[in-house]
Amino acid sequence: MTFHRRRILAAAAAAIALPAWAQTARPLRLVVPYPPGGPLDRIARILAESVKDTLGAVVVENRAGAGGNLGADHVAKAAPDGSTIVMGAVATHAINPWLYAKMPYDPIRDFTPITRVAQVPNVLVMNTEAAARLKITSVAQLVAYAKANPGRLNYGSGGNGSAGHLAGEMFKAQAGVFAVHIPYNGAAPMQLALLAGQIDFSFDNLASAAGNIRAGKLLALAVTTPQRAAAMPDLPTVAEAGLPGVSVDTWFGFFGPAGMAPDVVQRLNRAFTTALASADVRAKLAPMMAEPAPTTPEQFAAFVKAELAKYERVVKASGAKID
Repeated sequence: MTFHRRRILAAAAAAIALPAWAQTARPLRLVVPYPPGGPLDRIARILAESVKDTLGAVVVENRAGAGGNLGADHVAKAAPDGSTIVMGAVATHAINPWLYAKMPYDPIRDFTPITRVAQVPNVLVMNTEAAARLKITSVAQLVAYAKANPGRLNYGSGGNGSAGHLAGEMFKAQAGVFAVHIPYNGAAPMQLALLAGQIDFSFDNLASAAGNIRAGKLLALAVTTPQRAAAMPDLPTVAEAGLPGVSVDTWFGFFGPAGMAPDVVQRLNRAFTTALASADVRAKLAPMMAEPAPTTPEQFAAFVKAELAKYERVVKASGAKID
């Protein structure tokens, strides 16, 4: 067999192994269901760039609206040929199904899990001056004060049903305390209120709170993830502080439409998990406090089901609802 013929046969075999969209040289469409510039969008663009040598061109497309539901639904209804995927999140696949009165998709039935991408811890923080005034320097002291002064404390969140709100509800249930929830129209106004001392504490995204923690404006008491945060390893978890039922983090992951071929799913999984293992990608994620958390498709499917069940209990207990 001539060298030229071997090259032709090798190229043909490689083409057969590729999904249909790749054989036609179409770029992979990566839908981000949130506006440009946010952490999820930035992470998606970092990964899109990192896999271009293995997957070819990846086009990031922002389709924001309805708390992420608009973009997720677009992918749920796309052709399952692997040409369109979504960067889903804890909101789109675990919280929103219980928060919204009407959902355009089923988070399990209508998607093919590919891999979890990363998680960003939430952190229990207080205004530093308020903490000093109340003589609170730990989760235990916060709980003790709340028990001794029921209803005197309030906590803020970025809105009803947000991760910060639900973390607060978990905290109240586990600690057996009552604190008034004050929802804001987004994380930014909540953070301003906390810095101004208008609210006592919050469960904020670590990436958003880190600068003010390091500047001494906020006192960090604990992170809400099962493990300590790599960015602040000296900070205990809420579980270590005696409240093991409080576990909330902002996670992201890739999903395709239901019915994708297993070989296409595996190819996408290998490309993205390999990228997440690279030192270059990890270095780019570190400033956002995003900790890579890749999985197999099967592990990610099980994780999403567990998260969906967890947030069903929490959302229903909180009474949060969006019509």
